[in-house]
Amino acid sequence: MKRFGLTFGARADKSAPAIALPDDLLAQSCAACARQDAAALVVDGLRHEYGDQGATLQDVSLCLHPGEIVALVGPSGCGKTTTLRLIAGLERLQEGALRIGGLMAAAPGLHVPAENRNIGMMFQDYALFPHLTVAENVAFGLGRLDSTQRREQALEALADVGLAEFADRYPTTMSGGQQQRVALARALAPRPNVVLLDEPFSGLDAELRRSVRSDAIHLLKAAGAAALMVTHDPEEALFMAERIAVMRDGRIEQCDTPKALYDHPASPYVARFFSEVNEFAGTVRANLIRTPMGLVEAPGMADGAQALVMARPEHILVGEAALETGASFAGNVSFARWLGRTALIEVRLETGEAVFARISDKNWPDEGEAVEVALDPEHVHVFAGDRDAAPVIADIAKRDRANTSESLAFSG
Repeated sequence: MKRFGLTFGARADKSAPAIALPDDLLAQSCAACARQDAAALVVDGLRHEYGDQGATLQDVSLCLHPGEIVALVGPSGCGKTTTLRLIAGLERLQEGALRIGGLMAAAPGLHVPAENRNIGMMFQDYALFPHLTVAENVAFGLGRLDSTQRREQALEALADVGLAEFADRYPTTMSGGQQQRVALARALAPRPNVVLLDEPFSGLDAELRRSVRSDAIHLLKAAGAAALMVTHDPEEALFMAERIAVMRDGRIEQCDTPKALYDHPASPYVARFFSEVNEFAGTVRANLIRTPMGLVEAPGMADGAQALVMARPEHILVGEAALETGASFAGNVSFARWLGRTALIEVRLETGEAVFARISDKNWPDEGEAVEVALDPEHVHVFAGDRDAAPVIADIAKRDRANTSESLAFSG
């Protein structure tokens, strides 16, 4: 069925397995899209400004395929919510283009209304109508169907999320987790090409959030729609998405698979975003950088250039593992905290430098104990230039002394 030039997609066959994306698609950058005709969503060169505040978005490009979940992450004010609003049709596009289901949805001089873009939306606060029943809430976006079809399609969507028996109840009588599933059912009920999720799980407690996130992945995959999720939570992005676009100051800093972003960050900003890091600034001499933990290779960098060496706490070797490298350094444990699955220790080197290590060994050293530490040479990141922001490693001790929960252990 077509309305306003957009095609409403057919519902995915429930008996079919969840869509598995080919490796060659996952390997593409977000901007790259060799098969745009098959893409569910193409965002091409978005630029947006609010008055005299300067550019909120600068050349933002994304490409999502059917059945793919992509996360848009970054701190407040980076442009991720503006990107979502432009895709949804809640803001008029100033520069760039948007294609949904292979058809143009927005460009300078063209604006397909939000209600005609065949997009499902799930908001942070669920946005359920308290005076409507659960079934009526889910059917709200199905205005193109007659009342019988709306009811049937709403009940089908509620059955998908396990809430068919709640159809005639009101949202105010339900728990937060149940309301969240109603909101997801409403987003999926129109059988959209694209689902947009704006901080969808932030209002749930930690235990419920883990459960609901898993359910959401299965439901989105079964629906076959492309999903773009906005979040400021790195752990949530790593858990939910097949690709993650990291935003900074209105630009996409890097877009790749979760593993690639974590193991091969393109900048110090991306490295810091997904976990704490140890940072050592130095000067390149003969393709080497001298750090408090030894020499680090810097191939291709000019002599005299400033460089930044970064290593995550789990990539600091401790004890026997450090000694086996033949390049270990002595230090004393200044504090140690058990975080459940791992322990976080601070080692004060003989040079006075503090290094943080995350270890899974149950026999982790006590405070005051002498230990050997070394860099894991396979997991050292080297970047040109000085530190472009204050090192976040300095916050580790402060946070762990205040709270020894697993909140820091997501990468462990």
